[in-house]
Amino acid sequence: MSRVCDVTGKRGLVGHQVSHSNKKKLIRQQPNLHKKRFYIPEEDRWVTLKVSGHGMRTIAKRGIAQVAKDLGI
Repeated sequence: MSRVCDVTGKRGLVGHQVSHSNKKKLIRQQPNLHKKRFYIPEEDRWVTLKVSGHGMRTIAKRGIAQVAKDLGI
């Protein structure tokens, strides 16, 4: 299962965690993803999406019908 937001396309980042002694440890920073079901009343169906927190705000602002249309769902 890939860790990519279906709405915004956010992905994980790779970087270094640097200690006080300047030792570097490779880390991955993952997006804040949630598997969530949305109801589209115009089409009378449910859609399951993996969305980040920013993606949920986008859906709340624009509406699930418009976002689904833009995604081609």
